[in-house]
Amino acid sequence: MESSDVELDLQRSVQAVLRELSAQGPALQSNQGMWRWSLHKKVERDPSKSPTLVRILLRELEKAEGEDFRHVIIPLLHTLMYVLTKATGIPEELYQRTYAFCTRLLTLPAPYCTVALDCAIRLKTEMTVPGTLYQRLVIAEQNLESELYPYQERVFLFVDPELVSPSVCSALLLELEAAQEQQTPEACMRHIVAHALEAALGQACWAGALQKKLQNSPRHALVRYFHAVVTAVEQTACEPNPNREGLLEQLEEIYRSVLGPVAASRGRCGGKELVLFLRPRSQLRLSVDLEALDLQGLAPDRRLARVSVLSTDSGIERDLPTGTDELPDAPSPELERVGLQRKGGIKKRAWPPYILMPSSWDGPPGLHRRTGWPSGDGELLPGVSRLHTARVLVLGDDRMLGRLAQAYHSLRKRDTQKFCLTPRLSLQLYYIPVMAPKKLVAPMNSELGELAAFLGCADPWYERTVNTLCPAIHKLAEMPPNLGTSRTVDPFILDVITYYVRMGTQPIYFQIYTVKILFSDQSQDPTEDIFLTELKVKIQDSKFPKDGSTPRRRGVAEGPGAELSICYQKDLLSHRTREVTLSLRATELVLKTLPANDTEVPGSTHCPPTAAHVTDRTCLNVSVTEVVKSSNLAGRSFSTVTNNFRTANIQIQSQDQRLLTLLLDKDSQRTFRDVVRLEVTPCPEPCSGAQKSKAPWPGLQKEVERTTAKPKPLQMPINTFSGIIQ
Repeated sequence: MESSDVELDLQRSVQAVLRELSAQGPALQSNQGMWRWSLHKKVERDPSKSPTLVRILLRELEKAEGEDFRHVIIPLLHTLMYVLTKATGIPEELYQRTYAFCTRLLTLPAPYCTVALDCAIRLKTEMTVPGTLYQRLVIAEQNLESELYPYQERVFLFVDPELVSPSVCSALLLELEAAQEQQTPEACMRHIVAHALEAALGQACWAGALQKKLQNSPRHALVRYFHAVVTAVEQTACEPNPNREGLLEQLEEIYRSVLGPVAASRGRCGGKELVLFLRPRSQLRLSVDLEALDLQGLAPDRRLARVSVLSTDSGIERDLPTGTDELPDAPSPELERVGLQRKGGIKKRAWPPYILMPSSWDGPPGLHRRTGWPSGDGELLPGVSRLHTARVLVLGDDRMLGRLAQAYHSLRKRDTQKFCLTPRLSLQLYYIPVMAPKKLVAPMNSELGELAAFLGCADPWYERTVNTLCPAIHKLAEMPPNLGTSRTVDPFILDVITYYVRMGTQPIYFQIYTVKILFSDQSQDPTEDIFLTELKVKIQDSKFPKDGSTPRRRGVAEGPGAELSICYQKDLLSHRTREVTLSLRATELVLKTLPANDTEVPGSTHCPPTAAHVTDRTCLNVSVTEVVKSSNLAGRSFSTVTNNFRTANIQIQSQDQRLLTLLLDKDSQRTFRDVVRLEVTPCPEPCSGAQKSKAPWPGLQKEVERTTAKPKPLQMPINTFSGIIQ
């Protein structure tokens, strides 16, 4: 295929992605999610197309910037970076243009500036030391041993067998096994060595002979080449002023040792002058001012795991470390760092002074950049280096997310007592909605897919990339299994999962709520639970026993529902709260944590969405089905009307012996019966709030209570591609 035909074919695919992003209706519903995947597959099958695709994507990004089409910027930028990290032979001019584009985005509000800063850091790393990002990606994902880069990560896939059918689980397992057959440690080391040499040597590298030689090399020789390449790249990346010319000499020596001096010189004779022309000596050492986008110890808090074995080298790592070098001492880079980083974009808090760090935590210091994460959400302790990343991927509906919230709360609570996990482990949460097959007509609009619909409305790229996986997963389960050993397929589902886990780095935060429950049986202790999306209160037919009996007057109709006493705090325009108490007869109450409709997602002036971590107020959307009694000539009749209001916390109590039933997160397994009173409040961070300690008081021995100003709410992050786009 000629170069003009290649460019035209790629241009058509990019335009299809743009049309999908701009489509308001379901016209492209059947193809949603396929265009981006097919575009990346084209350059994966033919890597020589990568420079052409990069040029096309960059041209579309610059066009979107000029015409202020912001809705396509983040998807196109993710698509571009996914290609750049894997590709070799990209001209320096395209790197520089992409880098300049990212720095211009730093003037835009979040999430554009946040995503752009991540991309600029990675671009600067790749321009300084070619091949670094891909090398670190594979080492971390495949858990290859390396002293210079000890970071490792894994993906943990959780499915509920009651929510996800066994056929779906079996189909996913078969896809994983088929992909893992091609991802042995030796194959991964070959890819790293070949990619590093091709990225550094460019046209001087005889790629075909190199691949063949590595394929036939014994394991001990392959391990030696691998460690030599990793040492050369990592040592150069960790230098304050990386010596790219020195790296080139080291990699050339490794290249000669692999192919032999005669073959290596044969491969170089045709392209040496061209390489020197494209890489003049003045560009071998990049300016120190590029260090302005570096962050100390930018470590792999965003790493993938075994799921990525579906493709040999099919993508990029979003937040790979640029080394563990210290911050530059020169004043000018530091000043530029302050200018490039948006205020409030990255937050860090000191660990509470009353929490003592165990003396055994004397690991190497490091500050791991975590874009968008709020204070207190598993921040790294001073002196503790996170060498592992756990990416928890959940498949299911809102009920599964409710159970995930329970596990997340329990984990955070245990960590405040023993510091066993989160200070040493970067925990990333991902969600792929999977509904029952009967819900496939409108899966994201069903009752059990409210959170998925919210994520899709907040992040359009999540809607078109992740929310469209549900039909594909069920379709995969219906296909007959192929047990052949020579199976060669394009695992679409696992490729999309890999893309999501690698590029989905901007979290949306969801407030977790605590409900305290009091039962009619006084011998039963009150209990406490949490919920994430919904709490439903229904009226039972039975009554709780009461001493004595009150005769009921004749002719008095009791009516449906129950008399309830509701007490809640109302938010005023002055940002103050006023306590409201009312009594009414109701048949049902529903407390939802998500906005009532899609128009409230971008942010409401009255009560911002609880998913946005930038707000310090949270609110519940309460819907009460009230019973209205009316009298007419035919007698008394009852009708219902729905009242809605918002509040941060609420207390509900039955007044006429009627018992209540609670249903948490739409999960029938989390049902509480015979309830007479409940109280709902935002769940606080386990390590925040009042802390009591024994302290001598002058003249008295009394307990002194030390409290913080206000308990911080516990919010569970779910990673998306952009976070909430305002």
